[in-house]
Amino acid sequence: MSSRVRRALVGITAAVIAFLGVGQPASAHGFSSVVYVHVTGGDGGRIRTVLELEYDLFIVSAADFEHDDPLFQVGTAAFEAEDAEAQAAALESHTESAFAYVTQRFSVGSGGTACTPSRAGDFTIGRQEGVPYAVMPLEWSCAGQGDPEVRSALFPDSEGYVRGTRTIATYDLAGLSGSAALDAGHPSFSIGQSWYERFWEFFRLGAEHLLTGVDHILFLLALIAGSRRLREIVLAATSFTLAHSVTFLLAALGLVHVPERIVEPVIALSIAVVAGWHLWRLPRCGDDRVALHDTAEEGPLGLDRAGWLRLGVVFCFGLVHGLGFAGALGIDEPWSWTLLWSLLVFNVGIEAVQLGIIVLVFPLLALLRRRAPRAGAWATGALCAGVAAMGLVWCVQRVLEG
Repeated sequence: MSSRVRRALVGITAAVIAFLGVGQPASAHGFSSVVYVHVTGGDGGRIRTVLELEYDLFIVSAADFEHDDPLFQVGTAAFEAEDAEAQAAALESHTESAFAYVTQRFSVGSGGTACTPSRAGDFTIGRQEGVPYAVMPLEWSCAGQGDPEVRSALFPDSEGYVRGTRTIATYDLAGLSGSAALDAGHPSFSIGQSWYERFWEFFRLGAEHLLTGVDHILFLLALIAGSRRLREIVLAATSFTLAHSVTFLLAALGLVHVPERIVEPVIALSIAVVAGWHLWRLPRCGDDRVALHDTAEEGPLGLDRAGWLRLGVVFCFGLVHGLGFAGALGIDEPWSWTLLWSLLVFNVGIEAVQLGIIVLVFPLLALLRRRAPRAGAWATGALCAGVAAMGLVWCVQRVLEG
């Protein structure tokens, strides 16, 4: 292969890595937040909602929205002291600001008419994802007739504190129960929505999470680049899927929780290790023509000892990625089976995108390897080198931020 072609391949690969990595924070998921809403029937035909909002973010956003600096001062002091009673007291002493902030961005309607909110109890403090959450009960009086509609625009990107806030809602009202996922692109849902509409919401959320989670995409690209045959990428992807599904479900059932400050650096490290694995094997395999057709040391399922070891490493790292997927929805404690079903659909959305990437990328690399083995070796080597470097950088950044 000429040096000009080689430089072109390396340049193209570097450009792809730069495109994926540029502007990405150390946590490829970004600084996001999850709001939880539970909708039930209230007294006198009213609708009751219980909102759970990340405490420190709530304090900052409400204080800024209402220009209430005393709320910021007392709320921040309570947060830093890790005093749950003081945190609840801070919100109680500034109820007007907190109430105004929430009701400007969260609403319930019925029959096309907005319902009127009122407080339904005192603030309390709970915990989600290992951090304090403010619990705020509200009741809504509705004059309109029809299926209730819930709309949420809490903690929007425009505030500049977080991005990509999601609202996870569960409801049990008027004989209907279910769950829904809201974000900036889809800010509302109707209690009377069909099952397939709920299915699509969580499927879309899972697909978008993988597409916007650059670290997961780079991990998948490293798997594809390091797989010599279709059998290998199928087994690696299956191993990864099984592993992250296990921890995803365990987290959803409340049986396991690992802090994000541990999960995120390990995810970044997994990217570097899987990419580095191919770089380490590349000189031993020679060009990709040898790698594609050398079966002398194959064992069960057509894998040699190194192949099985790689599969085990992928499975272990898949367990950690499952915790990262669970963290995207803030899964930290057991919920209803209805919501669990929705989370499984979220997982299906992830798998659909993962399969789509494999179908698009692997045949192209396989074709390059067969037609121009040396070019294939340089292309996969350059890709894995860039991915490994990005993973190491993210790992260091996340450790320092943790």
